[in-house]
Amino acid sequence: NEHHGVLSADDIAAALQECQDPDTFEPQKFFQTSGLSKMSASQVKDVFRFIDNDQSGYLDEEELKFFLQKFESGARELTESETKSLMAAADNDGDGKIGAEGMSTRVRSIKHSSSGSIREGLGCEIKPMWLKISPS
Repeated sequence: NEHHGVLSADDIAAALQECQDPDTFEPQKFFQTSGLSKMSASQVKDVFRFIDNDQSGYLDEEELKFFLQKFESGARELTESETKSLMAAADNDGDGKIGAEGMSTRVRSIKHSSSGSIREGLGCEIKPMWLKISPS
């Protein structure tokens, strides 16, 4: 597997270990642990082409289901909800399929964001709830 030249086998093993149980796969966490988020844009596109079974230039849910198996043939398939969360994490224009450019951008943007930014995102969702609760 050509992508193993860039990603360390240990990092891949650690990333797969973190999500060996169904519904424990978190795309951002996997991208970070496996080292995908540290790769160059062209390297991510190589991995993309490797996952793109039919070489259509896009990844659909059917291809994403086997995402983990692309890194380790004995790995499990992703569950439907995991496949959807991976799609959401890498689909930058919301069209239900992932292009190489979009995946490269999304995977590599992860290392710049800290958990703080995720919490801020949640904060935005929580505020409207408070507004409803507070007396008018």
